[in-house]
Amino acid sequence: MKERDIEALLRDGVKQLGGKAYKWVSPGNAGVPDRIVILPGGKVIFVELKQENGQLTRLQKIQQDTLRAMGAAAVTLYGADEVRMYLEELKEMLERGAKAARISELLH
Repeated sequence: MKERDIEALLRDGVKQLGGKAYKWVSPGNAGVPDRIVILPGGKVIFVELKQENGQLTRLQKIQQDTLRAMGAAAVTLYGADEVRMYLEELKEMLERGAKAARISELLH
């Protein structure tokens, strides 16, 4: 599967979860992740997408390390299967968050 197809899979999956997966292009900042994912509740994740056999470049590693050092979530997903698994993890996280919010409302 081509990287653009993997990006479409992520974009469409995040949309189904009620979020956005913006394409990130940052002139003068080579190596930034492919997508900025914003989920309901304000969770922001920087996502680099690769084909199954792809590898991060040195600049991509530096950019991710920089983002993480500032407290941001930055992940690399390899291939369609990893994207699908990650989307399932995000779905479960959102469901847990919604349940916790409902319980919190009941307690207050």
